[in-house]
Amino acid sequence: MSFPILETERLELNEITSSDVDAIFTIFSNPDVIEYYDTSVFTAKEQAEKLISLFTSRFEKGLGIRWAIRTKTDNLLIGTCGFNSWNANIQNTSLGYELMPSCWGRGYAQESVDAIIKWAFADKLPCGAIHRIQADTVPGNNASEKLLIKLGFKEEGLRRDSGYWKNEFHDLKCFGLLKTDIKDM
Repeated sequence: MSFPILETERLELNEITSSDVDAIFTIFSNPDVIEYYDTSVFTAKEQAEKLISLFTSRFEKGLGIRWAIRTKTDNLLIGTCGFNSWNANIQNTSLGYELMPSCWGRGYAQESVDAIIKWAFADKLPCGAIHRIQADTVPGNNASEKLLIKLGFKEEGLRRDSGYWKNEFHDLKCFGLLKTDIKDM
């Protein structure tokens, strides 16, 4: 399967390639971006190369998909979004995204995540039909929580000490969006 390209009014969502290593490194080496992320600040470009390889491998093996978020005006990679994993048997997938801080507050995250949600609920993922999209946030990540609620996700509860990274346990707030929640598909 060829990598799907999605377009919005201001953005193109396409494949992350080895030529994006500098932009991926810039994003993931920024402490503000990964404050709530399950990874440490990148300190070497090799880490960005490994992350790109992981995204590529997940797609090639049919395990997940991650798009580059690029502005149409200059084709700059400003972030990524996608489905980290899916389970075709229960028609469920998990959502992830991040943007460069210089792009925060401009509606790019909402625009890109809305596009991939609609694409997934149109049954276009390689795994087939999706009924539920789940997203987890670390309490305190208010911007992400506001985005999810704006997109129609429902807060479903707190899973205590559900995550472990950076040598500590983290509570995770669970948000869910069902295909039936989307009225104008």
